Amino acid sequence: MSKKMLVAYYSWSCGNTEKIAEQLAETCGADLERIKTSVPYPEDYDETVAQGQDEVNAGFEPEICLLEHNPADYDVVAVGTPTWWYTMAPAVRTFFSTADLSGKVMVPFMTNGGWPGTVIDDMVEAAAGATAGPALEVQFDSTGGDHQESPQAAVDAWIGQILALLG
Repeated sequence: MSKKMLVAYYSWSCGNTEKIAEQLAETCGADLERIKTSVPYPEDYDETVAQGQDEVNAGFEPEICLLEHNPADYDVVAVGTPTWWYTMAPAVRTFFSTADLSGKVMVPFMTNGGWPGTVIDDMVEAAAGATAGPALEVQFDSTGGDHQESPQAAVDAWIGQILALLG
C-alpha cells in the first residue's frame, strides 16, 4: 500500500461500529484508533440515550482521551460513528474539531438502527479541508442489537473501493 491509513471510530453499546472498523483496518492493514470520552457515558442505555440527545441538541463536544495515533501522520483517515439522534455521536464531533484533516482523504462510515439521518453529510462537513472518500451506511436491527441488516457484500465492496484508493 502506498498510502498510510488510520481507522478512527467511536462505539458505545453493541460494538456495531467497532465491528466495521475492525474489518476495514484488518483488510486494509490500517492502524486502528478507538475514540473514547474522558468521562464515560452511563452504563444504563436509557440514561445514555437521554444524555446523548441533550448533547446532540446542544452541539456539545465531550472531552475525548488523547489519541494513540496522530491523524496528521496519515494520508487517509476513515472515521466511524453510530447514529445518535440522526447525526454523529458527540465524541466524533469532538474528534473532527480537534484533528487536523486538511489535505487528507476522510472516509466516513456509520452504523444505524434504521434511521441514518444526516450522519454522512454532517461528517463530510465537519472534516474541514479534507476530501471525502467512499462513504458507507450499515444498518443493524432496529431494537439496538447487533444483527447486521445491511448485506456483508456491500461492506466488502466498500472496503474494496478503499483498497483501490490506497493504491
